[in-house]
Amino acid sequence: MLDPIHLAALVASRICDDLISPIGAIGNGVELMIMDASGASSQEMALIVESAGHANARIRFFRIAFGLCGPDQRIGRGEVAGILNDLAAGARTQVVWNSPQDLPRRDAKMAFLGLMCLETALIQGGDIDISMGSAGWNLTARAARIKQDTALWGGLARDASPDVYDDIAAGHVHFPLLALEAARRHRSISVNGAEVEGELTISF
Repeated sequence: MLDPIHLAALVASRICDDLISPIGAIGNGVELMIMDASGASSQEMALIVESAGHANARIRFFRIAFGLCGPDQRIGRGEVAGILNDLAAGARTQVVWNSPQDLPRRDAKMAFLGLMCLETALIQGGDIDISMGSAGWNLTARAARIKQDTALWGGLARDASPDVYDDIAAGHVHFPLLALEAARRHRSISVNGAEVEGELTISF
């Protein structure tokens, strides 16, 4: 029987692969329409282009965060930065990414899942710094307001109860996925900053 986690990643990859081409085509088509109109663009056209670009970036982000990635797959820092820059347009949360030029795709997967966890806590947006050093990964969020759900964040601990995420909502699925990915890779996740106003850090 196929591993359910592997199967879910295959489904996510299939969905992202099927959607990314038509979404890109929509953006390209609208840009051509604007060009054919002698450069005149309406607010409606500009909104469609912006929305298509953002959707394209989200699909690329989700393909890494939720999709299948092998132990030998690599990803360039430029590709990661490009995805995050496209997502940042008009967003309340800004992300700074610091990593080696080339890194394992599985590391980017964990970092993206951790980023989503931090975004959940930034109820009014903020800044997130992501860096990879000799000791591992550090993801630090800073904001005027940070809200931690004890159940969600407590489930990231290695000794957390197996049923802590049994009633998880779809919007929080990145929490159990990060915990599972860490367990598969024999990584420990530490969360720091609950007592520090305006700052929260995930390390692994």
